[in-house]
Amino acid sequence: MGSSTDTVNIRFGFYGHDDLLGDVHPRGLHPYAMGVEAHSGPKKAYLFLTCVTPRLEGSDKHPARIRGTLTFNQSKLPDTAPIREANLTILHSATLAVVRKLGCEDDAGLDVKPVFKPRPE
Repeated sequence: MGSSTDTVNIRFGFYGHDDLLGDVHPRGLHPYAMGVEAHSGPKKAYLFLTCVTPRLEGSDKHPARIRGTLTFNQSKLPDTAPIREANLTILHSATLAVVRKLGCEDDAGLDVKPVFKPRPE
């Protein structure tokens, strides 16, 4: 059995405008054109999106801003496109399940399958 240090964690929460990384590219993270913003690396992936749903009051006027975060802190995997895309695939799948559970219009803009279009760094 693996130790708890090699666990992949996925968390969801709300984000403020200041939480977006924008043109800042932290070391080890690469931007992707998915959702409002997406970044992935061998140890972390982020997926930011907006959701309009009757389940979140006021989201019709101010869409709820939802952030999914995947962390794999003990990863010794190299920083390669297949590794980044694998992490983003896991996060995309979990996020899609969450936005569908919330009833977000248009699946919060997520495609059924992840689309890996790297954004220029």
